[in-house]
Amino acid sequence: MNSSSSSSYKLASTPSAGMQTKQHATWSPYDDNGGTVVAVAGDDYCIVAGSTRLSTGYSILTRQQSKILRLSDVCVIASAGMQADRQALHKLLQSRHVMYQFNHRKPMSSNAVAQLLSTTLYYKRFFPYYTFNLCCGLDEEGKGAIYSYDAIGSFERVGFGCQGSGKDLIQPVLDEQLKAGHPLALPPQQWLSSLPMEQAIDLVKDAFVSAGERDIYTGDDVEILIITKDGIRTDSLALKKD
Repeated sequence: MNSSSSSSYKLASTPSAGMQTKQHATWSPYDDNGGTVVAVAGDDYCIVAGSTRLSTGYSILTRQQSKILRLSDVCVIASAGMQADRQALHKLLQSRHVMYQFNHRKPMSSNAVAQLLSTTLYYKRFFPYYTFNLCCGLDEEGKGAIYSYDAIGSFERVGFGCQGSGKDLIQPVLDEQLKAGHPLALPPQQWLSSLPMEQAIDLVKDAFVSAGERDIYTGDDVEILIITKDGIRTDSLALKKD
């Protein structure tokens, strides 16, 4: 074998400190499509709100995408994060709820839905749903109930909660205005909001307006659901469109 042919089989030299190396494109199965969901619980109500903008990067995909799944007259699921995983999770929860109603001739309670959501997320812990959820509604006593989750199903009952791209902006506002005690604190403290329902609705709207000025993924409109013993009433709020 001549020298010219043998040279073609030589190993590449090790890159020196000054040489530029090739960067390979990376791929991820996840995408954060932005948006924010907020919930506030009171003695006889639960308010759930979610922005409707759906984005990826600096592009707006749609301005009218709901992030809230209405399971029954006393329980809804609000989810921020990746749209594809949110739709898959909501579809699964909806089918499980329909099966439960068929077998038991009654809708699931908020506590039962909260446990179902936890086990569903934990089942997918090795390839999690990229969603950040709030389970909201009324408990058996008619009081507001909110359950806040991480990505793999760990949850706790809280007096108010926030998830999504605007969480860092809205959560401090809720902490300051509502000042609810932690449900596990000893001695027990009041953790439900003491605000009248209409004032709590105004607080949620003000929080979204403030977040919409700073977070580019929170905008267009806010879908608001007010859950009481009489059922679910809907409201909306227009945010900036840019």
